[in-house]
Amino acid sequence: MSTATAPGSLPRYIVQRLLLIIPMVWFILTLVFLLMRVAPGDPVSASVGGRLPEAALDQRREALGLNDPLIQQYWDYLSGVLTLDFGNTITDNTPITQIVKENGGATLTLTISAMLLALVVGLPLGLIAGRYRDTPADGGIRIFGIVTYAAPVFYTGLLVQLLFLNVFSGWPLLGQSTPITEFTVETRTHILLLDAIIAGDGDAVIDVLKHLMLPAVTLGLLICGIFIRLTRVNVLQTLQADYVEAARARGIPERRVVRSHAFRNAMVPVVTIIGLQVALLLSGAVLTEKTFAWPGLGNQLITYIDQRDYAAVQGIITLFAVVVVLISILIDIVIALIDPRVRY
Repeated sequence: MSTATAPGSLPRYIVQRLLLIIPMVWFILTLVFLLMRVAPGDPVSASVGGRLPEAALDQRREALGLNDPLIQQYWDYLSGVLTLDFGNTITDNTPITQIVKENGGATLTLTISAMLLALVVGLPLGLIAGRYRDTPADGGIRIFGIVTYAAPVFYTGLLVQLLFLNVFSGWPLLGQSTPITEFTVETRTHILLLDAIIAGDGDAVIDVLKHLMLPAVTLGLLICGIFIRLTRVNVLQTLQADYVEAARARGIPERRVVRSHAFRNAMVPVVTIIGLQVALLLSGAVLTEKTFAWPGLGNQLITYIDQRDYAAVQGIITLFAVVVVLISILIDIVIALIDPRVRY
């Protein structure tokens, strides 16, 4: 047996994880396909129902293949996915790839900003709570983490909007930017913030950041509590480890022991959780984008669900599923590099 294929080898582990992409994505695609067709109604009736006679509606269903047997629709759907052809939306005949291209940048900007905010706030608070266990600071931080995790993201968004509406009356509450910014900044990457930076337009960058702050804070709070709790638990465990006691016995200052020994080693499980929270971020982005009229894929997804647009919903959720699976597998590989024990 070669070293590359031996149990516990990194190449073998990577291949195993990559092969898991196929059944995981297939299961999600099949589930979405069935749920969209089990639900009452159809995209033709949702978009033009009541404005055309039943015979005309039936003709449209026939042209779109909605009257075909379910197994035939399923095969056509999977065949398109395998060739990376997600088709066009039923309601406005827009290519799914164009929707992803035009709106994916806004969702990417929001999710990355929310993740950075959650890490910047959650990790230090978790460290403080673990370092000062059973103190008022620990209790307050734990309550904060529970509340932020348990609060519905759309409700939190509305509260944030009301707060800034009363305190900062001129602060932008909706949209990704003012219309003048979208009109003047040349579209190059379909990521408005990045396009503004490339153009060297400082006013546009500030405008986008101001619009980004409220939805990013709302979505970041959704997973901030998870990082607080996980960091606290791991810091408590590492503070009781033998190597930490040995560092203390050598006379190393407590602050350095906590920072260099306990906190650093407590971050290994947190790296794993970061990948798993991508799915939570994307699901939270759907409601956050709707609350703040953020022009991302989540906002588009809700619109197409209301219109019962099978093709659009399946295409967007397929993208979400692939992103979540790829990031989860990437995190698994990173952890395998850090800790060889997970390969067995």
